[in-house]
Amino acid sequence: MEPQGQARKRPTIRDVAAAAGVSRGTVSRVINGGHWVSPGALAAVEEAIKTTGYSMNQHARSLATGRSNSVAFLLTEAQHLLFEDPNFSILLRGAAQALAARGMPLLLMVAGTPDEQKQVLDYVGAGHVDGVLLISSHAGSPVLRSLLRQEIPTIACGIPLGFESTVGHVAADDLGGGRRMTRHLLDTGRTRVATITGPLDTPGGRLRLEGYRTELGDAYDESLVAHGDYTRQGGTSAMRELLERRPDLDAVFVASDLMATGAMQVLRETGRRIPEDVAVGGFDDSGLAATLDPALTTMRQPFERISSEMVRLLLDVVDGADPATITLPTSLVIRASA
Repeated sequence: MEPQGQARKRPTIRDVAAAAGVSRGTVSRVINGGHWVSPGALAAVEEAIKTTGYSMNQHARSLATGRSNSVAFLLTEAQHLLFEDPNFSILLRGAAQALAARGMPLLLMVAGTPDEQKQVLDYVGAGHVDGVLLISSHAGSPVLRSLLRQEIPTIACGIPLGFESTVGHVAADDLGGGRRMTRHLLDTGRTRVATITGPLDTPGGRLRLEGYRTELGDAYDESLVAHGDYTRQGGTSAMRELLERRPDLDAVFVASDLMATGAMQVLRETGRRIPEDVAVGGFDDSGLAATLDPALTTMRQPFERISSEMVRLLLDVVDGADPATITLPTSLVIRASA
């Protein structure tokens, strides 16, 4: 029995090795990934860790490996969009789950202003994280340029415009998705199909517009294009602009579900029925689309897969692998709006 009032000694690697009947080196290899450890020894060490109550001293491990054993989820948008746009919360949850399965924490960082970006870059550059999952990067991004200059492992969500050949990324097929939604609207008999784009300094903004334009071919009409910013208000403003310019439009492909909510509000306010007068298609299917009235036809992005693949590619880069890229297919989800 321990003397009363005396703190119980924290279990060490030596204790785990003794309980498992293996060397301390074997325990260390298991803790650091299980490389070059036989299945039997791995099972014995894992059981010994449970029975002894051993927990890793992360500070000591960081000193020994030169790593923080954590990753940053960096959103380069205004803070309110983290809560307004459901896409970001889904990506955040998926990344956190993928890292938790590897015993690593995820640090959320939002940097929409130059001051916030400087603070984040200073923190990341000081070695507090092993790598960065970069969300919503824009063309010519000073954040991405700084991450590259500091040689911080980074994987982008979406094609990093201007850095396509130097930064790994995981992207949905924005161009193919734009084509598929435009074709669906045309196939329903619509002949004056408009679009509300995302910001043209983002991959989704550019490529979904390119898909729309490619599918229309010679029928493409600049007067049926308005530019948005992936916000509800952006969708509202762009829809009003389109109706003033082309009140005869009979369909609209909106480059995000959040913008589509604003566009649908304007259509209702101006007395247009959805889909009888104007069919509406979105892009994302992050959960919002199914709650709208009428429920929104949209292109589904595989957000959970995007998150898990980003984590996998980032940890590969942290371990010394070359950056890799993955493009994942989108799928059409037909509901009542089109």
